[in-house]
Amino acid sequence: MLAWTIYISFLGALLLLLLPKSNAAAARVLALLAALVTFAITLVFFLQHRTGEMLTVTDVSWIPSLGIRYHLAADGISLVLLLLTGIIAVTGILFSWNIEHRANEFFAFYLLLIGSVYGVFLSYDLLLLFVFYEIVIIPKYFLIAIWGSTRREYGAMKLVLYSFIGSAMVLVGLIAAYVVAGAKTMALGDLAGFPFSAHFQMWAFPLVFVGFAILAGLWPFHTWAPTGHVAAPTAASMLLAGVVMKLGAYGCLRVAMTLFPLGLAPWGFHVLGLGSWREVFAVLAVIGIVYGAMVALVQKDFKFVIGYSSVSHMGFILLGLMTLNQIGLSGAVVQMFSHGILAGLMFAVVGRMVYDRTHTRELALLGPMDLNKAIPFAAATFVVAGMASMGLPGFSGFVAELMIVIGVWHAFPILTVLVGLGLVVGVAYIWRAMQKAFFAEADRASAAPHAPLPPITLPERLGAIVLIVASVIVGLYPQVLLNIIVPALNSPLFNGLRQGGWR
Repeated sequence: MLAWTIYISFLGALLLLLLPKSNAAAARVLALLAALVTFAITLVFFLQHRTGEMLTVTDVSWIPSLGIRYHLAADGISLVLLLLTGIIAVTGILFSWNIEHRANEFFAFYLLLIGSVYGVFLSYDLLLLFVFYEIVIIPKYFLIAIWGSTRREYGAMKLVLYSFIGSAMVLVGLIAAYVVAGAKTMALGDLAGFPFSAHFQMWAFPLVFVGFAILAGLWPFHTWAPTGHVAAPTAASMLLAGVVMKLGAYGCLRVAMTLFPLGLAPWGFHVLGLGSWREVFAVLAVIGIVYGAMVALVQKDFKFVIGYSSVSHMGFILLGLMTLNQIGLSGAVVQMFSHGILAGLMFAVVGRMVYDRTHTRELALLGPMDLNKAIPFAAATFVVAGMASMGLPGFSGFVAELMIVIGVWHAFPILTVLVGLGLVVGVAYIWRAMQKAFFAEADRASAAPHAPLPPITLPERLGAIVLIVASVIVGLYPQVLLNIIVPALNSPLFNGLRQGGWR
């Protein structure tokens, strides 16, 4: 049944294109039904699967002459991200309930993107994973270029160019691994078990890791992310931050680190004090954490604050991967889920609840509008999302970041100090944005009168509640995710990482 998350999404996209262009209401309902069905499928399998084994979903011959198969499978890590995709898919449609312009095409591209993301997380054959990974690029370009706002053509094209560069690097690495392994199979398990030489892995690992990490917002390849987030419509921003950036982090773990674990081993010499790719990418991740937080602290555009916040929080995920210990890796996967939920919620508040009503994202202009009284639900939602993003106990962000920091303390004690700096600056930029946008003290005597803002709609309220509840559940009972993440990390698929120094 998990394969039907892909097929239902694609079928829904096709049916949407056949709808009359004037029937926006029918397009919204059809898209929501498709998203709800796929979410229900992921939720059922998530609740049922509690072992570390890889569950085969579909396995049939695809290109027999090359040993390529249409092989879909899922383990605990996949299921966590499939569940995240289902949640973001449903809530993104709820926050797009006001779309009227070419609504059937908008939701068709939306479902095509969702189906492709499901495909990436389910692919066990690496060529199949790459195909779905490439399909993702097409709808995200059109969603931004047609329905976006600030410099939408520039933002869409920059995102696509960065994505294609990263994809090209990944493809070169995968073809090299396929040929070196005997050109018989592209199955993840088979290639992970092949004894690639240390020399081969030393160049293949950084090539594939960086290729995927570009989409994950690794500094200094992150510049597409803030411009893409700001240009994208609300639902596309939610997808971009919530699940598309997770494709890059997932590829780093699932492909680069699994296939080429010796690429993380010491080089035998030091350059600028760094002696392995593991240390190089850990340092880049920490720079991303601190840099993203500091740039977010000085932004004047509300959406840019959240855009650079995503760069900072994605740095935590990549740093968690580089710890190579179970708590750090587990925390990285939990952070993938947590950041997807919380970034999606904050983009929904900024893009849909605030910008669509005030038609500005300038913090200086939002302050005098008394938004905490004009749209109190939006203010309360952002306060909750902001507190959760800061790492307030009781929310998913606290659990994820705590696990990662503990993992970093064991692996890179010195870097922990810089991570702490990033956390402190993170509190500052969230607090600043919250105060300037919702709680600024306006001079009511001299302020120009503002027309009453439209109230927050029922779909928006439902979407916000779903995302908040998801974060609270993980925050209060993280075992709901860890019970399937840890067994997956202890599975034979990660033997190479464990033998390569996993502690």
